[in-house]
Amino acid sequence: MFGSLVLFAVVLWFFYFLLRNRRGKNFPPGPSALPLLGNLLEFSSENPIPDLSRLARRYGNVYSLFLGPQKVVVVNGLQALKEAFVTRAADFSGRPHGLLLNDATQRKDWAPGLALAGYDAQWRDHRRFGLQVLRNFGLGKKSMEERILQETQQVVRLLEESAGSEVNPQLLFHKLASNIVSRVVYGSNYDHNDPFMKSSIRAVRENTKILNSAWSMIYDTIPAVRNLPLPFQKAMKNFKELNEKTAEVIQEHKSSRLPGEQRDVVDCYLEEMDKREDGLSFSEDQLCSFAQDLHLAGTDTTSNTLLTGVLYMMAHPHIQERCQQEIDFALEGKDKVAFGDKQKMPYVQAVIHEVQRVANIIPLSIFHCTTKDTQLMGFSLPKGTIVAPNMASVLWEAGQWKFPHDFNPENFLDDQGEFVKPEAFVPFSLGPRVCLGEGLARMELFLVFVTLLRRFRFVWPAGAGEPDLSPVFGFTMSPQPYKLEVRCRETADH
Repeated sequence: MFGSLVLFAVVLWFFYFLLRNRRGKNFPPGPSALPLLGNLLEFSSENPIPDLSRLARRYGNVYSLFLGPQKVVVVNGLQALKEAFVTRAADFSGRPHGLLLNDATQRKDWAPGLALAGYDAQWRDHRRFGLQVLRNFGLGKKSMEERILQETQQVVRLLEESAGSEVNPQLLFHKLASNIVSRVVYGSNYDHNDPFMKSSIRAVRENTKILNSAWSMIYDTIPAVRNLPLPFQKAMKNFKELNEKTAEVIQEHKSSRLPGEQRDVVDCYLEEMDKREDGLSFSEDQLCSFAQDLHLAGTDTTSNTLLTGVLYMMAHPHIQERCQQEIDFALEGKDKVAFGDKQKMPYVQAVIHEVQRVANIIPLSIFHCTTKDTQLMGFSLPKGTIVAPNMASVLWEAGQWKFPHDFNPENFLDDQGEFVKPEAFVPFSLGPRVCLGEGLARMELFLVFVTLLRRFRFVWPAGAGEPDLSPVFGFTMSPQPYKLEVRCRETADH
């Protein structure tokens, strides 16, 4: 009798799965799904991006997958991404719930921050506030340039001390990027050997790997495993510690701030809270989430882009040398670079943008969801459909680039050698959800890249084999760990 009941339950569940996993009328096509696992086995655990491209070749630029019983529509190619996130932006700018990224951050429903917030009045309010406060703290002005260059000088000193020897640049660049954003958000920076700095960067690096790993896909696909002691629990522990530390910083600001004196983003937010008596849209819980979004988004992405850039300079020393020649000519007689100098460095600009293109730092952006029943490329998507933008499909799209599969700065140069930016350059996403810190990131990359290449020559260590350019997949892509040999340019060739 018991066996019959179990068999009946299994059969019932199987038919439920079949019904749940049917693609509705005019829904994007895709591969057949397995019970429980959905399409999990379609993907490499090392890097699923090539698998997404393979499925696009088979099913077209808009197709669907199953994460367990949950349908996900994958959007590929510039035309489809523009229709979804620009033309129909209001329909495609929501955020899904119940995924590892949502659960790991442990945010309250009324305090989702900015990156994970729904496409609603609270999100719009905070995005406007974020843009305004970044402008107030010097984005696009000399004051922000000075902050970036001051932090970069710490790295210059450390590299000078290591000249002629091998250096592991991973922590160096992560600390640099973290300190630049920390000065804006929290009004402070940390010594490169500070224990909190080291632990925070470790937590961020661990989380970015877990959040787009096979374990994340398992978490999203199989709810029954979510409480098991598996690697995604580490991400939750890291975020819990981060939440506690951020709350401490906010309390320190509350006790030390002076009315009318705004030292950083946290002070600006607390002052905005004082102006609003409802305590709903702007709250301490939301401040905690908002500050973390700004800090985290500006740390791992920028540092991994710098790591990728230096790696490619060592793999292509002739490109590094040409950059240095242009830098020397443009900055002759100047003590330091300014952001406005980029107009005199078209080749350097092209190289930096090409690094961003091949790095594909945020390969799947953050998943979107539809806010209403809508259409995309002729397909019908119901409200609440999860949508995954495949950014690599645009950054490497044939027909959009002169050399889509090669590292070649000519992708950003016209026939006269002037810098041009193709429409398919979308490393910061596109539409209303485009990265809030894009302007700061562009300034950082240019100022840091030029400062370091002006002072140093980066050399791949002898006996280390060939540089491995294959990325490590995660929420943000990063290069394989490597060491470099650093040489001060005044003595590099003697």
